Amino acid sequence: MLLKRNIPFVFMSVLLLAYGCGDKIEPGTTTSKPAKAVAARVAVAQITPRPNLYEAVGTVVAQTSSTVAAKLMGTVTAVYAREGDVVKQDAVLAVIDDRQVTAQLQQAQAALAEARRAEAAALSARDAALAGVVLARATHDRYLRLIQDESVSRQEFDEVEARRSQAEAAFKQADAMVETVRQKIRQAEAGVAAVDVSRKDARILAPYNGIVTAKMVAAGDLAAPGRPLFVLEKNEGARVDAVIPEAHIGAVKSNQKLKVILPALDSRVLEGTVQAIVPTADPQSRSFIVKVDLPANTVVSSGLFARITIPLGDSPVMLIPAAAVVAQGQLTGVYLVDADGIARFRLIRTGRMFEDLVEVVSGLPEGSRYVTAPPPALSDGVRVEVGS
Repeated sequence: MLLKRNIPFVFMSVLLLAYGCGDKIEPGTTTSKPAKAVAARVAVAQITPRPNLYEAVGTVVAQTSSTVAAKLMGTVTAVYAREGDVVKQDAVLAVIDDRQVTAQLQQAQAALAEARRAEAAALSARDAALAGVVLARATHDRYLRLIQDESVSRQEFDEVEARRSQAEAAFKQADAMVETVRQKIRQAEAGVAAVDVSRKDARILAPYNGIVTAKMVAAGDLAAPGRPLFVLEKNEGARVDAVIPEAHIGAVKSNQKLKVILPALDSRVLEGTVQAIVPTADPQSRSFIVKVDLPANTVVSSGLFARITIPLGDSPVMLIPAAAVVAQGQLTGVYLVDADGIARFRLIRTGRMFEDLVEVVSGLPEGSRYVTAPPPALSDGVRVEVGS
C-alpha cells in the first residue's frame, strides 16, 4: 500500500527532472534591455587645506559688575530698586534705620565739644604759667646782679633761682597739657567724621550708571556689615568668559580677534577681542578662562550661552557637497562614476559639516569621480551622462 501511494510523487519528480535537463539556459545567453542613461553633474574628489577650528563654549557677562553690600547694622526701612531697574550713579537703592548712628554722632560731637573746652582751659593755664616764667626770670636776673654786688645773701638768691626753675617746669607741664588736649580734639574730630560717614552709609547708593540684576533685600530685613543687598552691572559693555582646554590655549593671544556666536539671538555673529587670559588653569578640568570683549555698542543680557571659534591652523580634508551624499537606510554613500561611465554606489563615512559641504572621512579615494547631486532615476549600474 505504501508503494502505491508514492507512485504519483515519483512520476512527477521524473518529469520535472527531464524538463529541467532539456531546457537548460547557458550563462551569457540571456538578453536584457539596456538602461537609459541618466544625466548628472560629476565632480572629482580632491583633498584641500581647510582651517581647523575649535569651538569653545562660554557665558556672556558684564565687563563691570559689583555687589553692593551694607556697611552698618540696622533695619532696612525702605527699598527703592528692583531687578531690571536702570539706575544713575548715586541713586538711592535702599535706606537703613540710622537712629543708632545718629545717637553715636551726637555722642561723638559732645566729646568733641568737651575736648575743645578742655583745650581752652589748658591754654589759659599755659598762659598763666608763661607769665610766671617771665616774672621768675626777671626776678632771677635782678638777684643775679645783686649777688655779684654782695647785696643779697646766697640763700635769698638760691630761693629766687628755685622759683624760676619751678615756673619753667610749670610752663612745660601746661604746654604738654595743651598738646594732650589737642590730641584728644583730633581724636574726637575723627570720631565725628567716622560716625558721619556711617550715617551716610545708611543710604545705599548706586556706585555708577547701570542696571540692577539682583535684589537680595526687602523692607524690614536686618542689614549687617558685608551682607549683599544688590548686584549692579555697568551698561557700558559685555564680554564672554570662555573655557579653553590646555591643548588649545596656545592658539589664543591677547588682542586676538575671534568670532563669537550667540545661539539664543538667532545665531548672531560678533567679532570679539581677547582682553585677558587667566594665567592659571583649573586643576579639575585642565582648562583656562579666556575673557573676550564684545564690541562696545553690543547690547546683550548677561548669562547667555556663547560659542567662540578659535583657529588652530589648516588641515587637509576632503569636502563634497552635502547633496552628493545618499542615505540608504542607516548607510550613507555616494555614486561613483567608473571609467565606462557607469554609476557605482560606494559607502562612505562622513564627518563635520561646513555649511553646504560635508567632510568625507573614508570611502572616497582622491581623484574619484562622483555625482554631485544624484537625480531620483539614478541607481547602481546605470550609465551616467555627464551634464554641464
